[in-house]
Amino acid sequence: MAKSGEEIYNPVQQDLMIWRKTARETGGELLGVDLVVSPRGGNPLHVHPHQEEHFKVISGTFGVQLGEEQRWLGEGEEAFVPPGTPHRWWNDSDDEEARVSAELRPALKSEVFFETLYGLARDGRTDQNGAPNLLQQAVSLNGINRGEIYLASPPVPVQKAVLAALAPVGRLLGYRDHYGKYSPAEDWEKAEPPSSKSVMARGAALAALLLIVSLFLVRRARRPRKG
Repeated sequence: MAKSGEEIYNPVQQDLMIWRKTARETGGELLGVDLVVSPRGGNPLHVHPHQEEHFKVISGTFGVQLGEEQRWLGEGEEAFVPPGTPHRWWNDSDDEEARVSAELRPALKSEVFFETLYGLARDGRTDQNGAPNLLQQAVSLNGINRGEIYLASPPVPVQKAVLAALAPVGRLLGYRDHYGKYSPAEDWEKAEPPSSKSVMARGAALAALLLIVSLFLVRRARRPRKG
């Protein structure tokens, strides 16, 4: 699990997180990190339904969007994001990092979410925007990080319905809501994300099973009834 002073890096969003106050250390009250955003780094518009977020710029210039409003914060300036507010952050400098103190309240299981997301990005398992595939998202957001974070669009209820429907399929194909490779803990199996080959093999087996069951049901339905 996360420990103060440890770092995780996302090569897609081009940012580094340094754990400062972990959920365990604060009794779940908050998660505190130092966020270092590379020039031209940033993330997509998203929502934390049950958490507030606070940013304070340590150095550089930090762009923040809250709803429709965009701000550029300098050293010592702050921004507060209420729960449920669509927001994103970025660094549009060409040559200077932005270093920011950030807090999420309450902490929930955000540490595992970030460890998993950043680990998948380092392993080349996200798209160019830094998002894992839809089945991985479904399993994560219907498991240990259930209801904690969504994209700003489509509407959250739509996302919840789609992800809830896809989560069982994702689990059958080998996806997990956490991986010991990215979030090591004594009581967690040291699992890794499934390979493309493994997913395809499980998918083929699942499709074959569904076909067999379907044929059985069709034959049963067509069987003449006695009497």
